[in-house]
Amino acid sequence: MVPEEKPDGPGTGEESARLQAAGSIRKSCDLLADSQDSHLQSRRTRIHQQINKELRMRTGAENLYSEGVTVPMIPLGLKETKQLDWATPLKELISGHFGEDGTSYEAEIRELEELRQQAVRTPSRSEAGLELLMAYYNQLCFLEARFVTPARSLGLLFHWYDSLTGVPAQQQALAFEKGSVLFNIGALHTQLGARQDRSCPRGTSRAVKAFQRAAGAFGLLRENFSHAPSPDMSPTSLSMLEQLMTAQAQECVFEGLSLQAPTDPYDCLAQLHLAQEAAQQVAAEYRLVHQTMAQPPVQDYVPFPWTTLVHVKAEYFRALAHYHAALALCDGPLVAEAELPAVEQVFLGLSASSAPRGPALPQEREESRKLGKAHLKRAILGQEEALRLHAVCRALRRVDLLQAVLAQALRRSLAKYSELDLEDDFFETTEAPDIQPKTHQRPKARAPSFSRVKVADIFHRLGPLSVFSAKNRWRLVGPIHVARGEGGFGFTLRGDSPVLIAAVVPGGQAEAAGLKEGDYIVSVNGQPCRWWKHAEVVAQLKGMGDEGVSLQVVTLLPSVEPPGLGARRPGLGALLRSQKECGRETPGPARASPRPLLGWSCKAKRGKTGRRLSPAPQP
Repeated sequence: MVPEEKPDGPGTGEESARLQAAGSIRKSCDLLADSQDSHLQSRRTRIHQQINKELRMRTGAENLYSEGVTVPMIPLGLKETKQLDWATPLKELISGHFGEDGTSYEAEIRELEELRQQAVRTPSRSEAGLELLMAYYNQLCFLEARFVTPARSLGLLFHWYDSLTGVPAQQQALAFEKGSVLFNIGALHTQLGARQDRSCPRGTSRAVKAFQRAAGAFGLLRENFSHAPSPDMSPTSLSMLEQLMTAQAQECVFEGLSLQAPTDPYDCLAQLHLAQEAAQQVAAEYRLVHQTMAQPPVQDYVPFPWTTLVHVKAEYFRALAHYHAALALCDGPLVAEAELPAVEQVFLGLSASSAPRGPALPQEREESRKLGKAHLKRAILGQEEALRLHAVCRALRRVDLLQAVLAQALRRSLAKYSELDLEDDFFETTEAPDIQPKTHQRPKARAPSFSRVKVADIFHRLGPLSVFSAKNRWRLVGPIHVARGEGGFGFTLRGDSPVLIAAVVPGGQAEAAGLKEGDYIVSVNGQPCRWWKHAEVVAQLKGMGDEGVSLQVVTLLPSVEPPGLGARRPGLGALLRSQKECGRETPGPARASPRPLLGWSCKAKRGKTGRRLSPAPQP
């Protein structure tokens, strides 16, 4: 049966139009949905990128803690920076001042950019990353010596983010770049120290050295940069960081001593020395750090978890000192009469010439037990206070390891106290005296060992720094043809890299050719010899025949000192003397390590741009 065909009519056309419109609407809806999903996905991606950036920037400020066997340490986050365009200013300076084709140094500029990228833009949190930072710092010293003068900067704007607050700061001074890199060297040492396994002597020893290096880096920065553009590099912040790293090094010393358990666990003197030399000393160090953190302006930008953790540590280690004292008094044998003066010094702080300031050490077992119980009571009170402070800070409450350490210490003290709390003990507990802090193993700040990272001056092709730097002005003369006479060429040479014409014989061939005393030989018969030694130039000249030699020389011109510069130089005398005393020489093509000194001296305000910091003049 053939179906009946329906004639085309207005109704059919309208239906077709409605279907087409519905299809278009669905397509539009699909496109709109796809567009909305795409925008949403892009927005999510941007948010995740921003979150990741913030996390990287604040590493060590919010995510503070490292895992270990005892109370966690505080590592410091690295400062972050923006990308730099080294090519434009360096090419202009090489072409304008050095008289060479700046484009021929593109390979050197790329090497510098790659070194900065690896060292500070994408740093590795390892010993290899530390060496890269130090290599870049040494390279900045070469750049400063070659391209920067008190009257001229590179014209680059260096952007860095504050490690504690994330606030950006920028300056045109190369010294700001050097200071920020030095800060990151100290910060990376703190991270390496916090990551050590302190459950073994080797790990504690490495942690001590890392925190000593960190304290030394912050100390070197504080001594050479008194007017910071960002809070983390201010003198007060750097002083606080020095104290914090020294305290953490002292804590690692205590942990190392704790691992060396005494042969006799009931050795009274061993327990007392552990309490005095380590635990109480650590508590004293952290009390000083907490006082500094609680004072303005440091308290305005130091993370609250830092301040709380330092306070917790001060209470915890003071309580630990009393616990060790209680073990010595309760479990150990009575102190022999010969050892009595040494033991009393632990509690009373006596010296050979001082008088007792408290009760004498008990000589009876019961009295010794009561004094030990009093120290346990102080230990319990201190540990409870540490737990209370821990509970106040929400960030610390998330650190399960810290809570476990504090709770374990309290349980141990309570268990010991219950052993001593006899039913027939009706006497009042004796007041426990303070334990005098003392250590024979106090770690000192150690400046970073820049000399062990050897680097070659990337721009050594420009010539030795003693002559070819932005601080000098010179004129290139030649080639000059000098014939050989009966007495030779008529000049004498001195020095290396470059070789100096020390004297010109009057009436000789050199004088006739136009050579002058004080000229530097930079080319012999077309061969560049800026880096040649004295013996190499002499050997080349001796090999010349009667036809003579073609020389190019450089004549130094008087330098124009900008007005007012002389008034600033005396303030840098100490830095200049330090450079000379340490024997910093002009780097050659061989690998060298410049003296790591910062060259700033002028005041700089936070957040201001265009303010130049004068570099220290090179010797």
